[in-house]
Amino acid sequence: MLNTSAVDVSGLVVIRGTNTVIPDLSISIPRGSVTGLLGPSGCGKSTLIRAIAGIQVIESGSVSVLGGPAGTSAAREQVGYVTQASSVYPDLTVAQNLRYFAALTGADDAAVHDAVANVGLAEKFETLVGDLSGGQRTRVSLAAALLSDPELYLLDEPTVGLDPVLRRDLWQLFDSLAAAGKTLLVSSHVMDEAGRCDRVLLMREGRLIADATPDGLRTQSGEDDLEKAFLVIAEGRAA
Repeated sequence: MLNTSAVDVSGLVVIRGTNTVIPDLSISIPRGSVTGLLGPSGCGKSTLIRAIAGIQVIESGSVSVLGGPAGTSAAREQVGYVTQASSVYPDLTVAQNLRYFAALTGADDAAVHDAVANVGLAEKFETLVGDLSGGQRTRVSLAAALLSDPELYLLDEPTVGLDPVLRRDLWQLFDSLAAAGKTLLVSSHVMDEAGRCDRVLLMREGRLIADATPDGLRTQSGEDDLEKAFLVIAEGRAA
C-alpha cells in the first residue's frame, strides 16, 4: 500500500554546540500538496529542511522521505533541494549551468528551455550567473531542480527578493507541480504566503506551534489576516 505521506518526521532533536535548535518535533507532509513552513528568521525552518534533505546531523528522532530514510542515495534522487544560498556556478551562464545539470540528470535541451521559462529567466539565458541578482540566482537554482523532475521539492525561502509578479508566477508554478502529484515544502518568513499553501506549519523557537490549513489558522486565531493569526497563536503558546 502506498504511503500517503511524502515526509514523516518523528521526535526530531537537533543540537548545535550548546544550542538546541529543534527540541522535539514531529510532522507528516502529505503527497501531492504545497505545505508552507512559516515563522520568523532563526526559528529552525532551514534546519528542519536540511534534516529532511538528509544533510543535517541530528541528535535523535527519525526522518523518512518517500518511504525510506532521509539522506540515502535513493531518497536524494527523488528530492529537489533549493537552498537560500545560490547552488549554481557564478562563472557560467544560465544556459551553461542548466545544460550541465541536465547532463547529470539526463534531461534534454527542451527541458532546459522549459525550466528557464518556468522561472521567468528566458531573457537571461546567456547571462553570467555572477551578474544576476540574488533573487535571479535562486530562480536558476530552482530551474536546475526542475530538470530532475523530483517527487519532493524542498524550497528554502525561494521567493525572497522577488517582485510581486514573479512571486505570483512562482506560486502558480508550485500549484501546477502539486496538481501533477509532486510534493512541495516551501519555507518563508512572509506570512501572506501562507494563504497560498494547502497547509501551513508555523514554527517558533524550533517548535511547531500550529499545523492547519490557512482557513484553519484563521478559525483557530479568530483573525482573518494571517500575520495577525500567527501573532495570536504564538502569543497564546507563550502565555
